Amino acid sequence: MRGKAGSGKTILFVCIACFLAGILFSGQMWTRPSNNHENTLLPPRPDCDHKRKLIEGRPGDVMEEVVKTHQAIKSLDKAVSTLEMELTAGRTSQTGGRQQSSNHSAQKAFVVIGINTAFSSKRRRDSIRQTWLPKGNQLKELEKEKGIIVRFVIGHSTTPGGILDKAIDAEEAEHKDFLRLDHVEGYHELSTKTRLYFSTIISTWDADFYVKVDDDIHLNLGMLVSTLAKYRSRPRVYIGCMKSGPVLYQKGAKYHEAEHWKFGEEGNKYFRHATGQVYAISKDLATYISINW
Repeated sequence: MRGKAGSGKTILFVCIACFLAGILFSGQMWTRPSNNHENTLLPPRPDCDHKRKLIEGRPGDVMEEVVKTHQAIKSLDKAVSTLEMELTAGRTSQTGGRQQSSNHSAQKAFVVIGINTAFSSKRRRDSIRQTWLPKGNQLKELEKEKGIIVRFVIGHSTTPGGILDKAIDAEEAEHKDFLRLDHVEGYHELSTKTRLYFSTIISTWDADFYVKVDDDIHLNLGMLVSTLAKYRSRPRVYIGCMKSGPVLYQKGAKYHEAEHWKFGEEGNKYFRHATGQVYAISKDLATYISINW
């Protein structure tokens, strides 16, 4: 206290020296390993620094990272879908020969026509029987002489053996023109029913073509057969009233496409496809569906 007061430069130098010594000391204490058996430092955690930067950054940076993450997920899902398609193609090439060899016991035919129907559609079935679908012996002659198989396609009710199923049993006993599927009938299960239909008929009839038609459609049977005959020698035939509509990506919309992004960006359309009322596919396409249904 009695000594001579130091100059301002000396005091400033001492302060800076003490500050640097403190930083050096604290840095050594921070980086010193907590385990005596570990001689190396843990690697840095860039993800923590990245998250800290996001929190400290602007909201726009956070949204940008969310978009990038979403795009990465979409890219990964597309890659998985591509691998699934390649696996399906490989499975088809491997099992296609076995499918054809096992199909030798199936009844030969030119075309199998499946009429998709429901329990409540008896009037429609009667209308078809009174117009373009032969009945009784005429139906058998059509199958034997022309190789044309026609069946009403239906599954069973939620209570097998109930009133609805018994009504179909009685109708089948009278007309013998039904194909019964192991499937629970329902409007929201039509896609599953169609796939099961193709899988069933390919194992029952060895035909050149397989047709799916709704029970509110009246076919010109002769025109259908003559049209299919023109494509008999061509592979992978898909015939119908072709269309292409927009992919419905809006949530809550009827027929919303949950995986709409697989078809491209918003506003894109589906690939060309036949309307569901009536279409025909060749045996190789039906076999593909049967294997991968």
